[in-house]
Amino acid sequence: MILDDTDRRILRVLQRKGRISNAELSDAVNLSPSACHRRVHRLEAEGMIERYVALLNARKLGKPATVFVEVTLNGQADELLDAFEKAVARVPDVLECHLMAGAADYILKVVAEDTEDFARIHRQYLTRLPGVAQMQSSFALRTVFKSSALPV
Repeated sequence: MILDDTDRRILRVLQRKGRISNAELSDAVNLSPSACHRRVHRLEAEGMIERYVALLNARKLGKPATVFVEVTLNGQADELLDAFEKAVARVPDVLECHLMAGAADYILKVVAEDTEDFARIHRQYLTRLPGVAQMQSSFALRTVFKSSALPV
């Protein structure tokens, strides 16, 4: 699917204001409400818009600590990678898991209440993940900026 300038404007607005009404969106991107609705529906059907979510405030929900965990596995066999990925997807405090090129095999983004809570997550979940040879954890001191918006 090729995106034109109008599609890109729609995507930019929706990334900032996912709950905007169709009438407000059509005004913001200079389209009639029916044409805007058709375009949004097409962007959803084509998979450009994957889903709509609410971004929660981790600090207010009692999970202010962000920890990045570099994981090195003891092998690279497909079965081991699959087993690790399935297991890590079930860890409730892991927000993201990325297969990496470089020194670590995976990088995890974990949220926790504090260092004691992270120690619990580490003991209860991370050390039990299949194939883990080594882990290195880094606590984020401060989030300088954070965005979920892709450049379009």
